[in-house]
Amino acid sequence: MQAFTLTQPSNIQSAVAAASEPQTKYIAGGTDLLQLAKDDIETPRQLVDLEPLPMSGIHAGPNGLRLEALARMSDVAAHPAVVHGWPVLSQALLASASPQIRNMATVGGNLLQRTRCGYFRDTGFACNKRVPGSGCPAINGENRMHAILGVSDHCIATNPGDMAVAMMVLDAELELIGRNGTRKVAIGDFHRLPADTPHIETILRPGELITGIAIPASAAARRSGYLKVRDRASFEFAVVSAAVALDMDGGTIRSARVAAGGVGTKPWRLPEVEAALTGKPARAATLQEAAGRAGEGAKTTAMNAFKLVLLRRAVLRALQTVAA
Repeated sequence: MQAFTLTQPSNIQSAVAAASEPQTKYIAGGTDLLQLAKDDIETPRQLVDLEPLPMSGIHAGPNGLRLEALARMSDVAAHPAVVHGWPVLSQALLASASPQIRNMATVGGNLLQRTRCGYFRDTGFACNKRVPGSGCPAINGENRMHAILGVSDHCIATNPGDMAVAMMVLDAELELIGRNGTRKVAIGDFHRLPADTPHIETILRPGELITGIAIPASAAARRSGYLKVRDRASFEFAVVSAAVALDMDGGTIRSARVAAGGVGTKPWRLPEVEAALTGKPARAATLQEAAGRAGEGAKTTAMNAFKLVLLRRAVLRALQTVAA
């Protein structure tokens, strides 16, 4: 780990000003950044400590949920309003990491966690995410855990998040502040596809900070769930995951929101599944047919082709559970 200075701003504006300096990173829980710094993957010269800032509230009301960026994952997962009004979010958070990490990690930081690709995490290998133009050994290497959707000739690393997948089906909106003021961005627009610039992972501008996440209340949000398939039961990243939110009128699906994790280079919405469900009766044949469309356009490798089959089975299981 390289030496760095630690700045503790007294307010958000001071934090943004400090983070606008070169080679500067924000730090809150630090559960991902510190490990990356120890491995010399991230080499900031200055860290801007967000911990003293009053941004850890969880505000739930009849119209929606607002999470301040420093809210702890464990606190959000256990909040009664989240458990009952947005169960997919609570379930996704509880499926993430370990209890100890959830007690430290913040929701804002969780959205910025970086891929678990072994080639990215090991500086002994080339990696276009670390050194643009150096190559992607995962494409022809050990790629069982890698993406099958949104891949490019420059990167096939998966986005590692659970929470962001749940937020995709909840139509979450991020609140950002930077040198040029504030703006709001839909969660689906926040993470970027790798294309030929895989080192640019989000739409954040230099010094820009996530301050909050707004999630509307809805019938679909209340009838939602998250399924995670992984190699072990705890502290493990998804091989495949599925988030589902259904708005139903009796036995008919009025609208559906379906997303997947573990398969995309970003949290991945599945509009092909949603279209096959909308306006249809929630019968076994309907769910089976819709789930069978998941992952259209996938590009697999020799080691991860199984993910397409597993994705469809996971989506079917999640649909069956939520629709029951």
